[in-house]
Amino acid sequence: MKKLTLLISILFVSLAYAQTIQDSITFDPQKQLNAAQRILSGNYGKSVTVGAYGELTYNQPEASNGELDVQRLVLLFGYQFNEKTQFVTEVEFEHVYEVYIEQAFVNYNIAPNVSLRGGLMLVPMGIINEYHEPTTFNGVERPQVDNVIVPSTWREIGVGVTGRFNEISLGYQAYVFNGFQSLNGTSTLGGSNGLRNGRQKGIQSTINKPNLSVKLDHYGIPGLRLGLSGYFGRTQALDAVDMLDGSDVGISMIGLDARYAYQRFTARGQFIHANISDSEAYNTLNNANLGSELQGWYLEGAFNLLPQEKEQRLFAFARYEQYDTHADTEGALVRNDSYNRNDLTTGLSYHIAPGVVLKGDYQIRNNAQAGSDVANRLNFGIGVWF
Repeated sequence: MKKLTLLISILFVSLAYAQTIQDSITFDPQKQLNAAQRILSGNYGKSVTVGAYGELTYNQPEASNGELDVQRLVLLFGYQFNEKTQFVTEVEFEHVYEVYIEQAFVNYNIAPNVSLRGGLMLVPMGIINEYHEPTTFNGVERPQVDNVIVPSTWREIGVGVTGRFNEISLGYQAYVFNGFQSLNGTSTLGGSNGLRNGRQKGIQSTINKPNLSVKLDHYGIPGLRLGLSGYFGRTQALDAVDMLDGSDVGISMIGLDARYAYQRFTARGQFIHANISDSEAYNTLNNANLGSELQGWYLEGAFNLLPQEKEQRLFAFARYEQYDTHADTEGALVRNDSYNRNDLTTGLSYHIAPGVVLKGDYQIRNNAQAGSDVANRLNFGIGVWF
């Protein structure tokens, strides 16, 4: 609690200081694009657009061997069929040898503020799941809230609408997706990583209960972007067990997020809560330990240490996050305090050129279970995006 109070104080003091600086704004979260949005907005008049992003990381836990990893390399391709119809795809190589399709969808503009989309798409929940290119966030690793609670990179096959009404400064997305898989081979949903094992990623996906995903973004206040996300439905059970009690669970997930920028100061925060119904029957059937509630949040503040007029930027940042995959449990399942975790991450992000960032940070990691230590960690990374 003392760490949280300290971080909140730092954020408010930094915000107050930022208001006194007379330099111009260099970053506007209202105009920030992710890889797919950049391709969709930038290839009019062109048939083919290509790009890529990637990150190489070094993680050094205390009292353990470090790890060097080409964590991911994502190749981006877009094609414009005509002024209304486009195709976007991202091919991802993880850890050099794993290959996935991260996105593959058709976008059809039927009106200035309405587009239809269909294919493999990112679920719009929180910030990182949509904006996870390495130059768009501080820290070598993505926030753990966006790994165990959301969980990124969360994408499924679906269809829906997206657009914005600039007169009221409101963006919207609404999709119908296939849901998480109840049982992924022998891997169950559970306390250690929440719903992460259930991501189908468009790989011969099972569907028997469509799920709804919606998000609203408000960008009417200069420098501020606010998001409200919702995801509602049930997990997908295989035909052989579809009628068994506990073969699936219900999911109701709500997310709130905010990004703010004023001159050399930036801040962001996020809150995610997921209610899981029928978890007791699911745990009994699958010998699992899935919680009935999952919850996580974080706050982050950053300040550019370099003069505003320079192209390069050097952000000093601090982020505190708390996440619990056993925020509540049902029936005989006892809450496991080791799943109630918090991280304090502080470090530097050095943008040596637009699209290239060098990162370094130190993480103090804890959980609520007495005598169960989590190793603190030193991280370094290189990220690119073009």
